[in-house]
Amino acid sequence: MATDTATDAAGHAADEAPSDERAGASPSPRVRALLLIRGNVYALWAAFLFVHVVLWLLALFGDGMPLGDVTIVYLPWAQLAEHGYAFMGVTAPWVYPLLAMVPVLIPLVAGAGNYVVAWLAMVTIFDVVAFAVLTARGRRRALNAAWWWLAFLLLLGPIAVGRLDAVSVPVAIVAVVWLAARPRVASVLLAVAMWIKVWPAGIVLAAVVAMRRRWLVFGYVVITSVVISIVAIAFGGASDLFSFVTQQTGRGLQIEAPVSAPWLWAAALHAPGVIVYYDQQLLTFQVTGSRWITATSAAMTLALAIAVIVITLIGVRAVVRKAPTALVLPQLSLAIVTALIAFNKVGSPQYIDWLAVPVILGILTAGRRFLTPAVLVGVTAALTQLFYPYLYLQVLYLNAWMIAAVTARNIMLFVVLGWAVVALWRTGSARKRDARLPPPRAAAEASDTGSWPLADGAAVPPTDASPAPPPVEELFPDTSQAK
Repeated sequence: MATDTATDAAGHAADEAPSDERAGASPSPRVRALLLIRGNVYALWAAFLFVHVVLWLLALFGDGMPLGDVTIVYLPWAQLAEHGYAFMGVTAPWVYPLLAMVPVLIPLVAGAGNYVVAWLAMVTIFDVVAFAVLTARGRRRALNAAWWWLAFLLLLGPIAVGRLDAVSVPVAIVAVVWLAARPRVASVLLAVAMWIKVWPAGIVLAAVVAMRRRWLVFGYVVITSVVISIVAIAFGGASDLFSFVTQQTGRGLQIEAPVSAPWLWAAALHAPGVIVYYDQQLLTFQVTGSRWITATSAAMTLALAIAVIVITLIGVRAVVRKAPTALVLPQLSLAIVTALIAFNKVGSPQYIDWLAVPVILGILTAGRRFLTPAVLVGVTAALTQLFYPYLYLQVLYLNAWMIAAVTARNIMLFVVLGWAVVALWRTGSARKRDARLPPPRAAAEASDTGSWPLADGAAVPPTDASPAPPPVEELFPDTSQAK
């Protein structure tokens, strides 16, 4: 069981204090001004407004049809339901879980002609709620996480507001913020997000492995899922309830997926028979032309399952060795969610949005120990916007530079995954190293100067210079009321 018992208040306060203050040095005027801006709630909300205005403008007027799915796919689905022809996921098979129809239908309240603007307004409202919950207590780590999220949204670009993932992500952010203080509500929210897009199941799995109240989390997720299923069945959706699973298994290799890189490059080099084509049923561009593609596509489902199982077992190892939940939970979440993208045969650009949730969780629970993955995920987001949406046509035209950008983005996914797995393994090994640790002061100095993540601070005993990582329950609001 992970060691998520209480830590001393002095250590927590030291971790919350700026590094300059902790070292006893007075910050320079420029640093002091930056700290004041970083901790100013008005500056945060002004930045939030600026970022979303930029995203709106890019989505509405940018090249490459950033809102193509909203106008070409979501609106027709909403109109089919409005006129009683088909309710996707209930009366017709669908690639998404059935609750995805809720955000698809909401903008239709403003009318078909205003659907796009209403969609952007709805996504912004979801972001406002998540941002308000994240910054409500004004803690330094929460404010750092909020600033990072805004930077991430800018780096990712209009795809961050132009897909269903833009709804599931803020719901999941609220869930991880409340995971320790309000585990029942958080579990329900994770289940709801999971029935919009499947990926939050990775956060649920990490929580079940790492948290002390794992059965409470698991139970509420199951209960919520059962309630949703019963409602769907009552409206005649029994046959299509899990169609999102069967619809995915038969699809081919989408061009953005990491596994598609050899064939994408082969097509760019005019290899005989290898081409990019548009799948009319799934509305995606895929690669074809090799007898190995079908076998590879089928094998990716197994590869994804194996990757998640192996990562989960590494997380279990860390928990059995009593590693801190404050480290295990975000590292395991990041590893699982990244694996869901890296080993996926779809690999759509909007999937990068998922990575915001485990990084925000990591900043909240592990603080500066999560700086490296925060930067790596930001780079991954920027590489995604480099080719999508503005230059996506160049990818389809097999422009070598754009294919290189896609390849670089996919390599970054494995870099993030590698960081998370190595950090998780080392976190689970830290207790084994305790007996061989140098004296506390030397250990603290080593953790500050070592190569991250190879110098994992989780193994450092608590000192004034380097406090132990606080337990996850200490880092969320109203922890004392949790039961």
